[in-house]
Amino acid sequence: MPEAASAPTAPQATIGDSEFDRDTALIPRAPGVYDIDLSAGWTIISAVNGGYLLAVLGRALADALPHSDPFTISAHYLTASQPGPAVVRTDVVRTGRTLSTGQASLFQYDAEGNEIERIRVLASYGDLDSLPDDVRTTAKPPVFAPMEHCFGPEDSPAPVSGSSAIADRLMLKLDPSTLGWALGQPSGKGEMRAWFGLADGRDADPLSLLLAVDALPPTAFEIGISGWVPTVELTVHVRCRPAPGPLRVSITTRNLAGGFLEEDAEVWDSADRLVAQSRQLARVRLS
Repeated sequence: MPEAASAPTAPQATIGDSEFDRDTALIPRAPGVYDIDLSAGWTIISAVNGGYLLAVLGRALADALPHSDPFTISAHYLTASQPGPAVVRTDVVRTGRTLSTGQASLFQYDAEGNEIERIRVLASYGDLDSLPDDVRTTAKPPVFAPMEHCFGPEDSPAPVSGSSAIADRLMLKLDPSTLGWALGQPSGKGEMRAWFGLADGRDADPLSLLLAVDALPPTAFEIGISGWVPTVELTVHVRCRPAPGPLRVSITTRNLAGGFLEEDAEVWDSADRLVAQSRQLARVRLS
């Protein structure tokens, strides 16, 4: 496993008492209905990050369902969310002994006061701590530079294309071999790898894994395409509860066609376990 950097010197936030927890907190309005003020701190340019939105809906379903841990969650992003008031409505589809399934939608209002659905998800929840320890896999942790040899937005001499408020919320250290785009020399490989954490030191949990899979710069940058790459659909599988410490996130794209690409992500924890996987379909603006 690559050598991690030394622990942060600033006081660490804890799960349940951090900026991420406060900014994904929901206020119950009625059974299964929640209000939230989407924070501008999690925006990409002017739009709210899709991983942050998924964590918001994931938290709502954790409250609405009898099980608390997302096992699989699939989201369709219908319209771009903006910072500000929103309402989340959940529906329990089925409850069982080991898995419960629910759906949730997030709504905002336009200038005329009309309700607009921003994102809709379907998810199955369970108890990660009840899963057996038996692991049989051919998957291997990604190999890239130690954290002290990687680079974050703060290391750039000029603002990095596509960077925004969310960069201040994250501890993101990108593998130099996937940073050619930042130097005007994209590799063309469609790969992005980084050490990942929250800037306030909060350890990862199943909900923050929903953010981690969608927090790196788009793989399109390394293909030589700049600009916004909006998510159309994102499915995340949470495999186990992550160990304390920084995560390693590896994302690859194999096929860009017709103005759409896929991004396959793996998230590995400090114990060399594959804790989450995802695939998303994203739209690319080629001109």
